[in-house]
Amino acid sequence: MAVNWYPGHMRKARKQIKERMEQIDLVVEVLDARIPFSSENPLVAELRGNKPCITMLNKSDLADPTVTKQWLNYFNKQEGVTAIASTTQQKGQIKKLPDLCRKLLPNRRYSELPIHIMIMGIPNAGKSTIINVLAGKTIAQTGDEAAVTRQLQRVRLMDSGVVLSDSPGMLWPKMGNNNFGYRLAVTGAVKSTAMDYQDVALFAAGELLSLYPNLLMERYKLKELPKDDIGVLEAIGRKRSCLRPGGVVDMYKASEIFLNEIRQGTVGRISLESPETAFIVEEVQSPEDEKLR
Repeated sequence: MAVNWYPGHMRKARKQIKERMEQIDLVVEVLDARIPFSSENPLVAELRGNKPCITMLNKSDLADPTVTKQWLNYFNKQEGVTAIASTTQQKGQIKKLPDLCRKLLPNRRYSELPIHIMIMGIPNAGKSTIINVLAGKTIAQTGDEAAVTRQLQRVRLMDSGVVLSDSPGMLWPKMGNNNFGYRLAVTGAVKSTAMDYQDVALFAAGELLSLYPNLLMERYKLKELPKDDIGVLEAIGRKRSCLRPGGVVDMYKASEIFLNEIRQGTVGRISLESPETAFIVEEVQSPEDEKLR
């Protein structure tokens, strides 16, 4: 699935971020812990340059904990990057973020000037919720739909000496790898009007059939494992009474239910990519490779 969803407010935000980056001391990039590779926006590295970065694997409570540890090890080996796992359910953990920022900026420890931090990431990664937790009140608008934050906004955290810049969630203009688009859509980073529910649900069914068959069996109380992605959706549709006249499964309705349950975590803790598998996919399917063929 090729996703070319780059609304005008994202293009404008990219320009604003580039202009403000000179004033920023440290960047916090919020990734979806279920898809750290697909949710890592290459524009962030381009825009931040050599500034230190905290990579937050957010929604870690929805991700496979074993795979999340692998991703933390991967990111922490990168120069200038400190990776942590986070969840908006653990507010105490998020409130420690300003202290971590100070530790990564030792030359600013005794300065009276505020530390300027920019929070970046793809749509629906949880940036605005993190801002609200740090501020102790509702500053940034939140929602389950992608692209709630539409413009660059600045928030001063009282008594912490930190000024946060919250940017709109940005997808990059073109994603060459089809699997990137599917994974972003499965986890809710793509606006519902820019995706085909059944197409995305079939991809998700195939992934879970391969990676987490036991979770499918347990969640939907299946007596036997379906043979393919279509079989998974049909089984879910029957279990959830998504039937049309004649007993035909309403695949669209079954797809909606399945994707919503994945996003809410009721199917179980899943990760759709690991450091090992993500880079195998990139090597085989990147646009650069296609040009060489």
